[in-house]
Amino acid sequence: MKALPWFLCGVLATGAAFILSAAAFILFSANGFAASSRPGPLETWLATHARAAAIPASARNLANPIPDTAETLSEARAHWADHCASCHAADGSGDTPLGRHTWPPAPDMRQPPTQRQTDGELFFTIQNGVRFTAMPAWATGAAHDAHDSWKLVRLIRHLPALTADEKADILRQTPRTPAELQEEIEEQKFLNGDKE
Repeated sequence: MKALPWFLCGVLATGAAFILSAAAFILFSANGFAASSRPGPLETWLATHARAAAIPASARNLANPIPDTAETLSEARAHWADHCASCHAADGSGDTPLGRHTWPPAPDMRQPPTQRQTDGELFFTIQNGVRFTAMPAWATGAAHDAHDSWKLVRLIRHLPALTADEKADILRQTPRTPAELQEEIEEQKFLNGDKE
């Protein structure tokens, strides 16, 4: 019986701490939870550390089994174009309508916060996604998924040195909407001097 009051005090203290944390979280976020506004410093710090804590230690030490070859990068560019470029951009900058308008926004994969991650951390993120973000989990359990994800890790490492030709290769392979295709046709007609 003597433990019950202490238990209730613990429950109340935990509840109060949660409410105060949520209030501070909202106060430090200028516009609440709107994806269109920049997060405050507390929210940014919490999200960054939560992401790091979500990756198991065993995943951090995984080594990339895929060789770093021109063929690997070519295959990875095709996969990136089809699965990643809509949010992360052809060059990894995250500068796309989808990438800019989610929270957190798609990171610039060429910059140190991504490049400092281990290959295992990048692989885990691709395979399992990141909760409460726009990053989906791409693993389906098929062996080729893991193989493709390891190739993407090779490409992510290469993004800071991506050439203009490699970027153009990704852009050529990136799926386009019918409206985008029609716009390209009209633009080409104009450039060719067609008056129709």
